[in-house]
Amino acid sequence: MAVATGKSFASRFGVHIAVLIFVAIWTVPTLGILVSSLRDKDQIIASGWWNSFSSSTQTEAGRLPPASAQVEKDGKFVLAGNIFGDAAARNISAFGVKSAAPTQYPAGTAADLGDGVTLQLNADGTFVMSSPKAFEGDRGQRVYYASSAPPKFTTDNYNTVLFSEGIGRSFMNSLTVTIPATVIPILIAAFAAYALAWMRFPGRALLIAVIIGLLVVPLQMSLIPLLKLYNGVGTFFGVPSKTYLGIWLAHTGFGLPFAIYLLRSYIAGLPREIMESARIDGASDFEIFVKIVLPLSFPVLASFAIFQFLWVWNDLLVAMVFLGTEGDQIVLTAKLNALLGSRGGDWEILTTSAFVTIIVPLIVFFSLQRYFVRGLLAGSVKGG
Repeated sequence: MAVATGKSFASRFGVHIAVLIFVAIWTVPTLGILVSSLRDKDQIIASGWWNSFSSSTQTEAGRLPPASAQVEKDGKFVLAGNIFGDAAARNISAFGVKSAAPTQYPAGTAADLGDGVTLQLNADGTFVMSSPKAFEGDRGQRVYYASSAPPKFTTDNYNTVLFSEGIGRSFMNSLTVTIPATVIPILIAAFAAYALAWMRFPGRALLIAVIIGLLVVPLQMSLIPLLKLYNGVGTFFGVPSKTYLGIWLAHTGFGLPFAIYLLRSYIAGLPREIMESARIDGASDFEIFVKIVLPLSFPVLASFAIFQFLWVWNDLLVAMVFLGTEGDQIVLTAKLNALLGSRGGDWEILTTSAFVTIIVPLIVFFSLQRYFVRGLLAGSVKGG
């Protein structure tokens, strides 16, 4: 008995550890994207997001005032001021005048630059540069320095992405595509699943076999033939090809086999006694479907809604084929792909755009997750 108890405890402990690992694998990158989207561009370049709550050290370059700003003092020509100008001051730890040695001199020391010229750069950014001869030239001395900046979080990245980069418009375009492309397959599949589960008609078994076979058809193989068919129909009726209707129909067609299979497995497992009692009371198939089957099938409908919503929201291939790339049609994933090509070095833009992309699926999943497992497993025990 003690051995069995020990094995049971070890099994539960192993399951908890495995779940914890999977949660960490999923949560840590998401947290990293969120933190990076709120950081300043310079701090993203200087350190990783895990160092975002501590001061970051970065090497920068500045330029001293030109010769016209010099003053003569005690027989020497002096340039003085603050290298940060009007910007927020940072703590300087070292400085240099060559890009190969940007931290050659500790802050606060007087560096000998030759010919009697000295430069002292203090930790607060104030500097004094003196020379026995008058300075010449319209450009001041370039100075490199290593400074530490306090943590800085800002929402400016979101303002830039949503209102300047066109992400806000693409966000609405994605909603325009995703919501109908999720609702339409559910409506069609629910009727079809009930018919295949509880109605008897010729060819029912063959139709079920065809639907199961369609589950293994690769999307890429049917994409171009479907596009040609849709373009042919559009030309015949004089309808433009790049429309929202086209992508709604495409996503509906690609999602229906799985939707019908999933919903039929669940609906076929509903108690037969309820259906027979309703028929005895004179209820038609439509009344049984609307008043009994749909309310009892909400968990599986929510499960498929999560699947379909996430798949359509994250889709890029179908959107690129059936929609244009104009501002009033381009979806969020296509816009993010374009930003990746044109703004590949701007990590603050990319991380902010990525988090805007994933925030809606997260809301949908956590809103319906209590039905998710129940809907997937409820029809797995028995079927009609």
